[in-house]
Amino acid sequence: MTRRKRYSTEFKREAIRRCKEPGVTAVLVAEELGISTRQLRRWQEAVEKHGDKAFPGEGSARDEEVMRLKRKLAKVEQERDFLKEAVAYFAKEST
Repeated sequence: MTRRKRYSTEFKREAIRRCKEPGVTAVLVAEELGISTRQLRRWQEAVEKHGDKAFPGEGSARDEEVMRLKRKLAKVEQERDFLKEAVAYFAKEST
């Protein structure tokens, strides 16, 4: 089961700001950021409806960094465990 990705308030506001630049479309910004256009439009609607109070308490850049590092650590641990098993297997084969 995949976990839903959470974006910081700064990330959302920057994405919305980029959409307002001349010659830039929501589709282009969504592709650049790797998000769906529907998600980007939801963020735009939230800002239009709630203004500065949109996205209260949703993550932070630091939280995203911690989650990224946890995923990276889990991957490295998995690779380490695989290599330990391979070393044990080949050591057993050579005796």
